[in-house]
Amino acid sequence: MRVGMYYSNHDVRVEEMPEPKIGAGELLVRVMASGVCGTDVVEWYRRDKVPLVLGHEIAGEIVESGEGVSQHRIGDRISASHHVPCGECHYCRMGHHSVCDTLRKTKFYPGGFSEFLRLPAINVEKGVYKIPDNVSYEEATFTEPLACVIRGQRLAGYKKDQRLLVIGSGISGLLHIQLAKSKGFGKITATDINDYRLKQALRFGADEAICAKDFKAEKVADLVILCAGAESAFEQALKAVDRGGTILVFASAEKGLKLTLPLNEFFWRNEVTIISSYAADPEEHLQALKLIKDKKVNVKDMITHRFELGDIQKGFKLVAEAGESIKVIIEPQL
Repeated sequence: MRVGMYYSNHDVRVEEMPEPKIGAGELLVRVMASGVCGTDVVEWYRRDKVPLVLGHEIAGEIVESGEGVSQHRIGDRISASHHVPCGECHYCRMGHHSVCDTLRKTKFYPGGFSEFLRLPAINVEKGVYKIPDNVSYEEATFTEPLACVIRGQRLAGYKKDQRLLVIGSGISGLLHIQLAKSKGFGKITATDINDYRLKQALRFGADEAICAKDFKAEKVADLVILCAGAESAFEQALKAVDRGGTILVFASAEKGLKLTLPLNEFFWRNEVTIISSYAADPEEHLQALKLIKDKKVNVKDMITHRFELGDIQKGFKLVAEAGESIKVIIEPQL
């Protein structure tokens, strides 16, 4: 089978690999669509692990099931979690499923940028979701990124009428804006340095969109969601959060970035909270798929580019450049 083998953002090759063989409790999935995530192009995080097949935002069709699989059938249209929690450890019991050791070790093989993939038994048991009839494969690739957004806003403690600032209007920022709009947030402000993305922020529900270089961040938000990893973005978040507010760190930072915080100003008297969020649990994936099914979050119109597997390098180039694209989808069966 063909795969997109990642060596660097500028070197993603179409190579041949054997089709995966499945065992008891496992599934073989024909990948119909796979989204390119912003984390797929974080080179410093990937460079010591290459070559590898990336792709975790997948949707496909079950073509083979292993012994003992009864809850899923050949022909089912599914999305699936790349990582799944055990549900039983201390972290899971405390509600922090995404820091579970099992979640950090599990994955499917070889990755979503391939014609077929194998879902291990634990993923089959805990992280497979049937796609509703009115949801396309392309739309279903948003299940995982939207689930992450749902988790982030839940952990941040959403309250009706909060003033929201989203720093960074790429795919995750736009999903945050849409979800917040559906919940009835107060004023939603978005920033970015890219004019195209600022226009998209307005299109998908922001009340105002301001160039980050011109934004006067002086205690203007109750919740600040960081969807950009530059040092200037973190500094802007610290200036923008109001008393009693929360900063949600949603994006990875530049490698090695360290910040110095004036502790008294932010924490002693002003009750500012800084919280982080990573990944999502199975229940949040189900919530995301329902929001997509019910058209509460418009993911279809966020797809700007589609490529066959043979053109995967073009897709990675677009995402790495962070220019005039939102969601790039790879379709391995074309």
